[in-house]
Amino acid sequence: MEDRTVGIGGASFVAVRKIPHGEPCHSNSAEVVAGSAAWLGKGLSCVCVQKRDSDASTFFDLTLAQEECLERLQRRIDVPYDSSITEHQDALRALWNAAFPGEELRGLISEQWKEMGWQGKDPSTDFRGGGFISLENFLYFSRNFPKSFQDLLWKREGDRSVWEYPFAVAGVNITFMLIQMLDLEAVKPRTLVAAAFLKFLEENESAFDLLYCITFMLMDHQWLSMHASYMDFNTVMKSTRSHLEKELLVEDITRLEDLPSYKLLS
Repeated sequence: MEDRTVGIGGASFVAVRKIPHGEPCHSNSAEVVAGSAAWLGKGLSCVCVQKRDSDASTFFDLTLAQEECLERLQRRIDVPYDSSITEHQDALRALWNAAFPGEELRGLISEQWKEMGWQGKDPSTDFRGGGFISLENFLYFSRNFPKSFQDLLWKREGDRSVWEYPFAVAGVNITFMLIQMLDLEAVKPRTLVAAAFLKFLEENESAFDLLYCITFMLMDHQWLSMHASYMDFNTVMKSTRSHLEKELLVEDITRLEDLPSYKLLS
């Protein structure tokens, strides 16, 4: 399938390539080949295959419970946003009510949506890239961390740039980035970060949604720390991903709630 991107200001920042099950993926990431005794000692069984081009691919075996959790999450990822489905329409209305309580939405296609940071008057055009799970991520964030959700929506914290990132489009890009970083469309994890995440997912079925919230807050924190502006979004996302990968690989962390960046949520 084709690469998918959501752009900000005409530039594309984060892309996720849908990889069919069984299709090999070539990665140059150092973490792919940097297996550690600490991680292997945590029940992660590693198989390294040397390719003819001298690149090494690493595959981690999963427990039955991890396989089932991954399959359920992959089914969520595979659901496209469909504006003809009542459940999806209701979810979109719920997002509006969470973002703008007390303000009536005049229609699912409305100029009002631009207030939230969508590219046009029809959010479904942006959700086509992220699928229904990107809408579910927004809803989870708004329901479980309403103050943080509102703070990001209205950019309440910190010394802000004149040209800020659009909240909604940034959120869809974060969903993209996490799917890519965690290698969630592969049959088995091929990086230490992906394997580590499945241990969190096994303990918490909502781990992906929770990590989304943490990542959004971390991205905004990086944005402020870097004094970023509109066209710096790609650089900020790369920095966010690098920071998050390091946190996920801290050896003694067993819950997402123990990640240092979780403290950014309120």
